[in-house]
Amino acid sequence: MTLTRRDLDKLLWPLLGALALLLLAAALAWWSDGEQQAAQRERNAAAAGQQRIEQRLGQARSEEQELKARARQFQDLQQSGIVGPERRLEWIELLHDLQHRLRLPGLNYELGPRQPLGQGDASHFASPMRLQLRLAHEEDLLRLFADLQREARAMILIRQCTLAPLNDASGDLAAPDFAQLSAECDLRWVTIDRPEMKP
Repeated sequence: MTLTRRDLDKLLWPLLGALALLLLAAALAWWSDGEQQAAQRERNAAAAGQQRIEQRLGQARSEEQELKARARQFQDLQQSGIVGPERRLEWIELLHDLQHRLRLPGLNYELGPRQPLGQGDASHFASPMRLQLRLAHEEDLLRLFADLQREARAMILIRQCTLAPLNDASGDLAAPDFAQLSAECDLRWVTIDRPEMKP
């Protein structure tokens, strides 16, 4: 079958229409592809933003938990008496009370001036104490330190202790007060000054 000029004239408009429709379809496909890519970019940006927000929220929750834990620790330190001013009179009364309670034959002490615990440290302080004891046996010393650690309103660091047997003037072992041992100990009573709140 051969096409004549007249047939071509009749097909011109339908062919142009089909071509126009093809061009329109291609334009719509290109436009929809661009819209899809733009929507994908927006989704990715929204997902990344949500992830950043979730990370910040997680970090804020973690910081909140850490602050609460530190606040609890600070309250515990305050209640134990470690944070705040020195309580020297309480410490001395506690030592005398423990001497009577544990029936220690002898107890003498020398409490030195309060000093910063480290170079440039303006909040942690230590008060040195030299403690001299007369003991019936070694267990008295262990009980004394256990009770001090539990009851003192300060942190007590035991630097060193020296134990030695006691002899009376005649050279016989044991003194009249039943003390068998002497102990000399070097302690530090540690306290922390409350931080000043700035307005």
